[in-house]
Amino acid sequence: MSTSSIFEGRAFHRRDLLRGAGGLLLAVALPEHLPAQRTGVARPVKPNAYIHIGADDFVTFIIPKGEMGQGTVTSLAMILADELDCDWTKVRTDFAPVDPASYGPMQGVFGSTSIRTMWSPLRKAGATARMMLIQAAAQRWSVDPSQIRTEKGWAVGPSAGQRLSYGALADAAVQLPVPANVPVKDRSTFTLIGTPAKRLDTRGKVSGATKFGIDAQVPGMVYAVVVRCPVFGGKVASFDAAKAKAVPGVKSVVPTSNGVAVIADNTWSAMQGRRALEVKWDEGTHALLSSAAIRTSMIALSEQPGMVAKTSGDAAGAIAGSSKSVEAVYEAPYLAHACMEPLNCTASVRADACDIWASTQMQSGARETAVKITGLKPEQVQVHSMYMGGGFGRRGGTDFIGEAVEIAKAAGVPVKLTWMREDDIQNGPFRPAAYVKFGGAVDADGWPVAFMARVVCPSFFSRGAGVDGIAVEGVDTLEYRFPNFHVEHQKADGAIPTSFWRSVGYSQNTFFAECFLDELAAAGNKDPLELRRRLLAQSPRLLGVLNLAAEKANWGKAPAGRFRGVALVNNIGSYTAEIAEISVEHGKLRVHRVVCAVDCGQVVNPAIVKQQIESGIVYGLTAALKGAITIDKGRVQQANFDTYDMLRIDEMPAIEVHIVPSTQEPGGIGEASVPPIAPAVANALFAATGKRIRSLPIRRTDLI
Repeated sequence: MSTSSIFEGRAFHRRDLLRGAGGLLLAVALPEHLPAQRTGVARPVKPNAYIHIGADDFVTFIIPKGEMGQGTVTSLAMILADELDCDWTKVRTDFAPVDPASYGPMQGVFGSTSIRTMWSPLRKAGATARMMLIQAAAQRWSVDPSQIRTEKGWAVGPSAGQRLSYGALADAAVQLPVPANVPVKDRSTFTLIGTPAKRLDTRGKVSGATKFGIDAQVPGMVYAVVVRCPVFGGKVASFDAAKAKAVPGVKSVVPTSNGVAVIADNTWSAMQGRRALEVKWDEGTHALLSSAAIRTSMIALSEQPGMVAKTSGDAAGAIAGSSKSVEAVYEAPYLAHACMEPLNCTASVRADACDIWASTQMQSGARETAVKITGLKPEQVQVHSMYMGGGFGRRGGTDFIGEAVEIAKAAGVPVKLTWMREDDIQNGPFRPAAYVKFGGAVDADGWPVAFMARVVCPSFFSRGAGVDGIAVEGVDTLEYRFPNFHVEHQKADGAIPTSFWRSVGYSQNTFFAECFLDELAAAGNKDPLELRRRLLAQSPRLLGVLNLAAEKANWGKAPAGRFRGVALVNNIGSYTAEIAEISVEHGKLRVHRVVCAVDCGQVVNPAIVKQQIESGIVYGLTAALKGAITIDKGRVQQANFDTYDMLRIDEMPAIEVHIVPSTQEPGGIGEASVPPIAPAVANALFAATGKRIRSLPIRRTDLI
């Protein structure tokens, strides 16, 4: 075979490309540990370019999603491998280029949609490729395809000794017409899907071979950092670059749309040059903005009617006519994403092309941003996806991509831009702060008859008219059946940049709604779990996880000195219940145990589901106990992990994960367990102390 590219020493040829339903299924791939060498690689020219089978029988799956630790690379590869019926020990992966024809107009990973959106397409792709290999074998042996079976990368014929590997059949298979409507496997015949297969990315990460965005290396590149106005909405008034340019290694200082960039021979010199740079700022209209002022404006908005998000019955009338009503106000602060890998991007801009190497959740968005800055055509811009050291929604933004492209365009050479930890925490965008005013009532028997909420929250993604559905999700999406229900939304001021944060609106709204539901239970003298069971009588999947969690936690029988709280969420296509077991001694909270039950439909890899449930609980518990971005004089007061603290190992509870067996279509999992942990802990604290936690993070003063 002729060599057109090399993958870990194995030769590939363009004729190895197998066509699948609607187009190519096999694609030339370069190894993950050579990101800089992907520049100029020929892209697949047909849709559905997911699979490459080499002559050596190694199978490379082209993954059009990003990997930020959620297991996408492994799970998507398992779907393909199961339908293809290949040898899992000979599977490799590579990230796909941006290619709307092959992978759709919005290529990226967000909203825990990777498995949900790729489940059917990948199954069809794998099944189609397998059928073409069978047909190639049938032609070789002059038998009917129905007489051939496959097993672990081999086609097996009806006669003794008839065995051909996929690699030996690939050239012949590519010449065949693409079969239409190939049936996928019956779920009872899955061999990989549903098993705890080892992750494909573990070895590379442990050995250091896996390359993240910050590891990108391009010949001739320089390094850059940017100084930005410390006040939101501010801009550069003037700057003096003389002292910065005097720093050894600094090559140039250039203005950017967001501030001033210092370009140097290495990141350290760029950082030192930034410290020496003299900048005068026009701080703009937000120079006196503070968290207290933002809160005051939210309180004022909460007193005014908002836009109706969802309503049924007459909640206001039911509350007015009830003998026992409940009112409460809940609030949550701005939060940073705080990914472990600092934001970074490497860009090369030429007259006729632009290449981007980045840890990004949004390959399509990265390309669109580069197109706007460079004026190039979309097909002239290529994004080389790297592994991400955390994303949580932050890497769905393209501000850091745009900065790198802008600087590279000005510098005329490839540039690696790195954000410092302080840049990330102090510049946002953040999960928005929120303030919610609740009203509710119970009947003479103590059961809820009304639920009202007015949610005050900045828009996550739009400044347009109408209700921002993401800002109220988790309140207006409740599955509890109230006789009377009403939710409104008031848009708060958008002076602070906001964006998606792991589990988005559910992250704060589940805390609000599930805690207020506990208040209604207390008002009616009802057990919080029994009240939820009653209200979920018509929601079998959510009721199912509630019952499973209660059974596994042994609800109602907490050990001496410990107390429990429960919370639920139905988000991202999955249903999750969590029970937190806590103690409070000498004003100190300890979360000892969390029992989580999840129904996420068909499970691809139960080990990864467990990992993601644990990950989400860590992330959500960190926010509940520690997370807060506060503003003073238009500036974020937190800067690094010394002032924006993370949960430590000795604070981590034991976590039990119980997965409901299901043949429903897959739901998401990466964000499923984040929302319930804060309300479960807060509700347990009420059981322990009789004190309601209505604002986050939970502070020591809340426990006394």
